[in-house]
Amino acid sequence: MAIDPAAVPVALFLYNRPELARQVLSSVAAVKPRRLFIVADGPRNDADRGRCLAARAITDAIDWDCEVTRNYADRNLGCKRRMASGIEWVFGQCEQAIVLEDDAVADPCFFSFCAELLERYRGDERVMMVSGQSFSERRWTNRNGYYFSRFPLIWGWASWARAWRHYDLEMKPWLELRHSQWLEQFLGDRELARGWRDNFDAVAFRGLDTWDYQWTFACWRAQGLVAVPNVNLVTNIGFGQDATHTKKAGSHLAHLRRRAIGFPLRHPQRVAVDRRRDSEALRRMRGQLPMARVKQMVGRLTGWVPREVKAGLRRVLR
Repeated sequence: MAIDPAAVPVALFLYNRPELARQVLSSVAAVKPRRLFIVADGPRNDADRGRCLAARAITDAIDWDCEVTRNYADRNLGCKRRMASGIEWVFGQCEQAIVLEDDAVADPCFFSFCAELLERYRGDERVMMVSGQSFSERRWTNRNGYYFSRFPLIWGWASWARAWRHYDLEMKPWLELRHSQWLEQFLGDRELARGWRDNFDAVAFRGLDTWDYQWTFACWRAQGLVAVPNVNLVTNIGFGQDATHTKKAGSHLAHLRRRAIGFPLRHPQRVAVDRRRDSEALRRMRGQLPMARVKQMVGRLTGWVPREVKAGLRRVLR
């Protein structure tokens, strides 16, 4: 039985980018959720006030039958505290929700994807989140409709209040865990663990103004899994100098193409991390060529390359 995507509450987070927020709201309007939470940060200064008010004003265009609840900050809280407090507020009023920031434009089937998986894994503590992002290759699209990952991708996602209860904005347990081998054991990769140790240190000790590393930490401490679609369902349109973190307009992650996912969904037989898919996603996030493409390029090397060099490259790439 299909789950009505309009029955899932949607939380939309705004700040001072009305042009982008209008596009995101348009993608939400295609589904017409019956409950909508609007969370907005306050202006940094007087010059910022006009754009903040303009971003909030775009919600006046909501014209479908919908319960709208607003939470507007009078002063600027910053990304870290506005996002964390806003999500806490949302999950204080509903048991599940879809979360979109003002730069995440979703395909209409994203909402159906989230609705089905929120219902399917509602009581499964192993699953912490449903993501709309995917860095999968086209060759995976005929398999299951999604896979389970370790990485909470937050450009369009959904979760439950029972999962958000693990969240700790200040990451207090990290003070002890950083001196252990927990991160290396969990990730199984020393270099990757070193990078994430620096990310967590930046939040815990250097005042990094973000909320999502804490969510990653919460998911990992709980051994939580993330359901990731086989095709990308959400596009981040916010890369540029006015962004909080994604300032590189030419990033290979900017404006990724969205594609529709097929229904009915084919579900994985096991609720477990697909490490092969995780490794592929990491390569793409870092801007590295997929291994299949590298092998293809080696196979096309011209005749002037010595045969033994080609053979050696093939052995390394096995």
